[in-house]
Amino acid sequence: MSKAVRVHAHGGPEVLTYEEVATGRPEAGQVLIRHTAIGLNFLDTYYRSGLYPAPAGLPLTPGGEAAGLVVETGAGVDWLKPGERVAYTTPLGAYCEERLIAADRLVKIPQGVSDEQAAAMMLKGMTAEYLLGRTFKVKPGDTILCHAAAGGVGLILGQWAKHLGATVIGTAGSADKIALARAHGFDHLINYRDKDFVSEVKEITGGRLCDVVYDSVGKDTFPGSLDCLRPRGMFVSFGQSSGPIPPFNMALLSQKGSLFATRPSLYVYIAKREDLESSADALFDVVSKGVVDIRINQRYALAEAAAAHADLEGRRTTGTSILIP
Repeated sequence: MSKAVRVHAHGGPEVLTYEEVATGRPEAGQVLIRHTAIGLNFLDTYYRSGLYPAPAGLPLTPGGEAAGLVVETGAGVDWLKPGERVAYTTPLGAYCEERLIAADRLVKIPQGVSDEQAAAMMLKGMTAEYLLGRTFKVKPGDTILCHAAAGGVGLILGQWAKHLGATVIGTAGSADKIALARAHGFDHLINYRDKDFVSEVKEITGGRLCDVVYDSVGKDTFPGSLDCLRPRGMFVSFGQSSGPIPPFNMALLSQKGSLFATRPSLYVYIAKREDLESSADALFDVVSKGVVDIRINQRYALAEAAAAHADLEGRRTTGTSILIP
């Protein structure tokens, strides 16, 4: 038996319960791992609240990224050994001390990357990788806008985009968050509580606007995000922390400059093993070289997951947070 955080009924942070669960032994193609650190993401709140339906229904164990040690391997898993450090991202199941997981979803953690860093960056870092490298391939000279600049994805994306040669504009909601984002690669920051971000983007760019907008906020930044794009620019909606974007007429994209719009998902981008390995390798490379600094700003015990969710939804966190089993 081991401990896990589970959801038996959808609702607020209070529905997260800390309880004993049976883990079992690995079957063919599986690995039993013992977590050393677990990532905390806004996506976790969507499954907890029921905004995103859990594929297997209730009860569910939230959590989409973690790092740990291999305890035991099932038949056919000959490339992993007990004691090796591994990390992963999956939609659900990470809020626990131990778990069984398919071996082909795991990657080895290289030297120079800590377990806490790996747990804090797998989902967020590989999200930044596919956004910058595949959804819209950022190149030198591009101008980008990233909402929630002081969030977990934002801080990684800002550093990485600057390394790629882009001019990086971000939005955040407080002076502290502005300062944090500025220290993580952003060239220009807009406090959306004090200023209209559309007008500020127009001024910053001299009216040229942005090549791409990365938007994880949703309802509160739409359709303003579209007004920050140059003709034929791309709107990338990859989250909805303020609520979902309401339905809109596709003609709006034409009216605002023949814009492109997409709603991508990390798990589609890493569904193939070769894509998972390529994305993880790219992330590990920029982190180990110091191009991207993974700073963990909040740590909670696994048993304090409800408090962690309350802080996350109350916008009382910055950057990356982790749970410690």
